[in-house]
Amino acid sequence: MTKTLIAAALALAAGVAAAQSTPAGLWKTIDDATKAEKSLVRITDAGGVYTGKIEKILTNKTDAKCTLCTDERKDQPVQGMTIVRNVKAAAGDDNLWDGGEILDPNDGKTYKVRMKLADGGKKLDVRGYIGAPLLGRTQTWIRVE
Repeated sequence: MTKTLIAAALALAAGVAAAQSTPAGLWKTIDDATKAEKSLVRITDAGGVYTGKIEKILTNKTDAKCTLCTDERKDQPVQGMTIVRNVKAAAGDDNLWDGGEILDPNDGKTYKVRMKLADGGKKLDVRGYIGAPLLGRTQTWIRVE
């Protein structure tokens, strides 16, 4: 009985560690300029391709629409919108994912995205950029689950 409990505890701990070694999960977004909490974004993994969807808006703009978007998201509600697309693990770095895009619903623009786990998987540095990663800005998201 004791061995079974120990094995179950170790399996659970391994599962939690594995979950925190990828960007998959629920993240609280923090505005890089104001440091205010903005939303909860759920990042999911489908065969090694990561996407992120706004699950909940944490400001008073819960009914906001992406009026400045230029693709199929134009005039769609921001809550429930997929803002991160086609992100994959980067070769040679176990804590880095890139190759996809991120949408800023405030200006309707899409940017290349690079995501890097920090603080043992508790934080995610999300960098949106044009051209090279040097030309962009970074938000640090906090893992909720």
